[in-house]
Amino acid sequence: MKSNLTQLTDNLVLIGGGHSHAIVLKLWGMNPISGVRLTLITDKTYTPYSGMLPGQVAGFYDFEESHIDLRGLAHFARANFYLDTVIDLDLKNKQVICEEHPPIAFDYLSVDIGSIPEKSSILGASDYAIPAKPVSQFLTAWDKIKTTIKNHPKPPYTLSIIGGGAGGIELALNMKNCLNDMIKNIDNLTINLIHKGNRLLAGHNRWVSQRLKSILLENNTNLYLNEPVMQISSYSPHYYTITCNSGLNIESNWIFLVTQASAQQWIKKTGISTDQKGFILVNNYLQSVSHSYIFAAGDIATMQNYSRPKAGVFAVRQGDPLFNNLQSIILGKKLKAYRPQTFYLSLIGTGKKTAIASWGSLGLEASWLWTWKDYIDRKFMNRFKGFSKMGSEPENSQKKQQSQDKNFMPCSGCASKVASSVLKHTLQRLKINQTPDIIIGLNTPDDAAIIDISEQELLLETIDYLPSFVSDPFIFGQITSNHCLSDLWAMGANGHSVSALITLPYGVDSIVEEILYQLLQGCLKVLNQYEISLIGGHTLQGKKLGFGLSCNGFIAPNRILQKSGMQPNDKIILTKSLGIGTLLAAEMIYKAKGHWIDNAIKSMLLSNKKASEIFLQSEASACTDVTGFGLIGHLLEMMQASQVSVELNLDKIPILPGAIETNQQGITSSLYPKNLENKIYLTSDKDIKNNPHYPLLFDPQTSGGLLASIPEENADHCLQELIQAGYTSSRIIGKVVHQSNNITCQLTE
Repeated sequence: MKSNLTQLTDNLVLIGGGHSHAIVLKLWGMNPISGVRLTLITDKTYTPYSGMLPGQVAGFYDFEESHIDLRGLAHFARANFYLDTVIDLDLKNKQVICEEHPPIAFDYLSVDIGSIPEKSSILGASDYAIPAKPVSQFLTAWDKIKTTIKNHPKPPYTLSIIGGGAGGIELALNMKNCLNDMIKNIDNLTINLIHKGNRLLAGHNRWVSQRLKSILLENNTNLYLNEPVMQISSYSPHYYTITCNSGLNIESNWIFLVTQASAQQWIKKTGISTDQKGFILVNNYLQSVSHSYIFAAGDIATMQNYSRPKAGVFAVRQGDPLFNNLQSIILGKKLKAYRPQTFYLSLIGTGKKTAIASWGSLGLEASWLWTWKDYIDRKFMNRFKGFSKMGSEPENSQKKQQSQDKNFMPCSGCASKVASSVLKHTLQRLKINQTPDIIIGLNTPDDAAIIDISEQELLLETIDYLPSFVSDPFIFGQITSNHCLSDLWAMGANGHSVSALITLPYGVDSIVEEILYQLLQGCLKVLNQYEISLIGGHTLQGKKLGFGLSCNGFIAPNRILQKSGMQPNDKIILTKSLGIGTLLAAEMIYKAKGHWIDNAIKSMLLSNKKASEIFLQSEASACTDVTGFGLIGHLLEMMQASQVSVELNLDKIPILPGAIETNQQGITSSLYPKNLENKIYLTSDKDIKNNPHYPLLFDPQTSGGLLASIPEENADHCLQELIQAGYTSSRIIGKVVHQSNNITCQLTE
């Protein structure tokens, strides 16, 4: 009998989200190789397109127009997405060393991390100058500068740029264009361009150099040529002195560094062959000359047989050959040589939607050149937008599966739970005997079972299991551990020990071991915070990674938090924002923005332990955690157990960024329709179903927050304590109104 299961056999890791790797990921998603475990390690979710950066500085492009969403792109390529900073390579053991993750194993490796401006020759540059790269840090600084000038446009400001190449010139012209719109009196703004050479744009023809020099002067830019910078000093915040080799001193409020490219320091110490400047030395196949299983592209690579400048055009051109050679080496095919072009076209923007073309000895200036450049740049960026659900399952893929119901898409995480109504009806059909020492069990359900073991303490037991919903097993291990332990925290207990249940995807031993190692390291990171022991477990293999914990804890009989106990006039506090379900569902169909998922993961990584302690100190009358049945589902459990009605203020409920947008597109998780059945318990004096928060009442949460009722006199102080403890989304969302056999949830705005 034939099997359609795929076994993982090769581990390919990409370090960095540069232009070449962005192209590799796109092509890989369109032409996957069965059995390859592809991983992207990047220190940022969005990567900038260098061709649009000057236009973004000028205000011609917004962030999303000029950045590639690497999380979404990795999802399209079916690649694992690891958000971390690489600091070293262990080439002996074939491992990538990161700041946060444990060592990450690989069989094949590709590096595309760009370059950074050279600053070691300028004393004080590291402390006082703003490098043009990494671009994310530069843009953060630029946004702060714009805010400062916009709020205080009158004082005179001086910006200095060190470096007279194309990058420095474009920065000067586009900054000037942007800030002229903010400052009423242009005499209050001074732009300095400082260059160590006697001619701007030394790598371009003389006409281009002279024309851009004229444009800079026409824009009242102060040019300092033949002035190598020796030192940058600071005498007060935002007031610096640039000292040149000639003894010239230039005062400035902000200084930008756009000097020649240099390599990240950690590359050279790995033992891989580099050129004299520390860039990875590669052959014509973009393959390391010292380690055949390592490839490199973009600025971080230097081709051994070709001398070419560090320019974005080469990173773009290297994308296709890099993709082909990575696939070829895995498939055992012959690699193909890449030959970089001798001449390349540069289109240099002047800041006013005109551009200068530079190609060899030719040069041209025209407004239509900027229009052409804009068209080229947007066409390139459109390659990384608009992915469809089936986009990563092309016809030539070796594996293709479809659900019988094309409109049904099962979710992972806590949204994969069976509906509460199904559980309730099933349990009602069963005859379940419980021994007298079981204080809380299936007959009186709560977040965890409680067993009487002594007069001093009680034993709590709970179990949970989740199919993977994030591609990083280290992060998945942390989130799932928080999720499973949350049942103990919701009842005020202390954790003691856990046993693990793990489903691992099919693969060769080395890859299965790597996934298991990353997963358990994530789990242990959480357990070790609370001195909880991992004492055993069970593993099996299946189609998809899954993880769960059976958790044991102890609690004093007089410190139990339960779902029952809500009292009239109690305030209701929620500690985390809603929206996990719709955001994860949106990510599955390429409708979620990367930073939305970043925020969702950050929320899921936040443990509920400290919140539980604060609720106990605040004399909470009842508590539970918000997970698969959504806010209303879990609130109803509390209301039914306490026989009370509540009043809920929709506008006070915290919502994760992006959740309203995805919900308004009709994107909901597979558990949402069953959760929606609880709307029969909701009442309102007016029609508030159009309130954007309303649908999110039924949204299933994974590793959601705690929901507690707090005595009215303690509620405000409790909320302050929660926010100070890091639960910044905590809100008082309602109150208990009265006791009643006919419970209702009154919605207000």
